[in-house]
Amino acid sequence: MAVLPPDPVFSLRCPEMGAVNSLCFHDNERLLAGTIKGSVFLWDLQTNRSALHFEVGSDPITSLHHTPDRLVTQEKGGAVTMFSISNSSYVKERSVPGNHLGYCRTALHTNSNNTNEQLLFYPCEESTIGVLHVTDPAAPTQMLVPDDPQLPKLGSVTCFKPFECASQLFLLAGYESGHFLTWDLSSGVMVDVVELAPDPMTVDYDSLTNRGIVGGASDKLTTFSYQRQSMQLQRGTELCIKNAGVNCVRIRSDQKVFASGGWDGRIRIFSWKSMRPLAVLTQHKQGGVMDLVYSSQSVAMWRAPIMAAAGMDAQISLWDLYN
Repeated sequence: MAVLPPDPVFSLRCPEMGAVNSLCFHDNERLLAGTIKGSVFLWDLQTNRSALHFEVGSDPITSLHHTPDRLVTQEKGGAVTMFSISNSSYVKERSVPGNHLGYCRTALHTNSNNTNEQLLFYPCEESTIGVLHVTDPAAPTQMLVPDDPQLPKLGSVTCFKPFECASQLFLLAGYESGHFLTWDLSSGVMVDVVELAPDPMTVDYDSLTNRGIVGGASDKLTTFSYQRQSMQLQRGTELCIKNAGVNCVRIRSDQKVFASGGWDGRIRIFSWKSMRPLAVLTQHKQGGVMDLVYSSQSVAMWRAPIMAAAGMDAQISLWDLYN
């Protein structure tokens, strides 16, 4: 007898919100959603109501990040805007104009030894990646430009993941060509390039287990690891999924599971240890799942850590899975 997929603990909806492109938690009890209309909705998870919403611009919000005292948004086209918190609302602090016509999302990294040091990685024109100091407006912006003449034609950057290894900061970046470049951020030097997966759209990597996962336009998820001394990327196995197209992959911080959000509206849950499929969630039936996020700790109402998912069907589903 087939096992039915579990139900969400709750679904958040409101008529004004519409389709959702991006999500992020703030202090576990608040969830922010960036919409295709260019607005941000703040949801209070103690009441499951929208406590606030405001317009950033007219373009879709492709990614959101929240530090203890700032909200960072990215719009389609690449513009990055930072907001500070003031009197229970958000006040625009500064903007960085963008010139990226693709779908690459920004990535925020907080230094494990100094939580006040926060770097934002954002896509720029062609194959360039910008590195912005979130907490220090006076700090110069670093540019990672893959200008080695021996490199193949990369195309635009499509996804990246910053991570720490042996107290050093690295950035793994995927490009339209299917090549992945690894940058040593302390020196700004590219240390590895390998052709890993065609048409990549999303990547995640866990440095504790030394394993990562890539998803894209194909019907396969590709795993990889690093040869730690040389920091050379090594291709692993492929996981086949029923329908092609993956918008996001997210490894949970306890290394128990990872999830993928598909063009088909399915959320697929896998064991991170065995890579075996555990569940296919079918709550989102109209359009793709655009983003997945995990709370870092338990959400009070559900007394458990929560996974949130959202997409083109204008709802945010909340899940208590495999905790």
